[in-house]
Amino acid sequence: MIPLAGVALAVFGMGLHVHLKLVGKAFTRVPEKKWRRWINHPDERKGPVGHLLDCAAAGASLKDNAVSFQELRTTEVAPFERDLGVMRVLVGAAPLLGLLGTVTGMLATFSALASGAGGEKTMAMIASGISEALITTETGLVIALPGLFFQYQLTRRLAAFKSFLAHLETVCTQEIHRRIGKAAKFRQPIPAGSPTAAVLTERTPTPQSVGAANREPQSWPAFAS
Repeated sequence: MIPLAGVALAVFGMGLHVHLKLVGKAFTRVPEKKWRRWINHPDERKGPVGHLLDCAAAGASLKDNAVSFQELRTTEVAPFERDLGVMRVLVGAAPLLGLLGTVTGMLATFSALASGAGGEKTMAMIASGISEALITTETGLVIALPGLFFQYQLTRRLAAFKSFLAHLETVCTQEIHRRIGKAAKFRQPIPAGSPTAAVLTERTPTPQSVGAANREPQSWPAFAS
């Protein structure tokens, strides 16, 4: 029973820790319109989502953006996956420990029967063995079933958080593409037949005109003799 109590404390303690951490991310409380604005206005960022944007460095290049989000997944998602993995092992171990208690209880029962002493003492030993076998099995199942549903709920919440990070990365990537396109728009050449090109052609001196200007005779003022 003591190992089962330790497993129960570990399962629900770890599950509560993961639950509180995921709730603390508060990624469902901030409207998408607001955190989209935070991408271009770093001074307005606040809360857990603002911290995620700061860590992601959304204003960097496409390569830096991808690397930042990969590091963000490593630091933000990996601890949850590790804790849920341990919790999954403990939930699976609970009924096995109960089964182990069942085996020890049945061994105690058969040991009492094999003693051949009879009487009330033997009956008490048999009842104690059967009771141990049933109680440990029941306790293992009582731990495993709620732990299984709790783990499923936490897994779904973690999946929602990972989906939010993927959506955040997509929006940041689109914003960087928009900035690159906007910058390239200002650098593109002027079409040859456009009015702007014609005006620039008229105002731009050619080598021939510069050479002709240099060859023009200069008139000097005549000095009276």
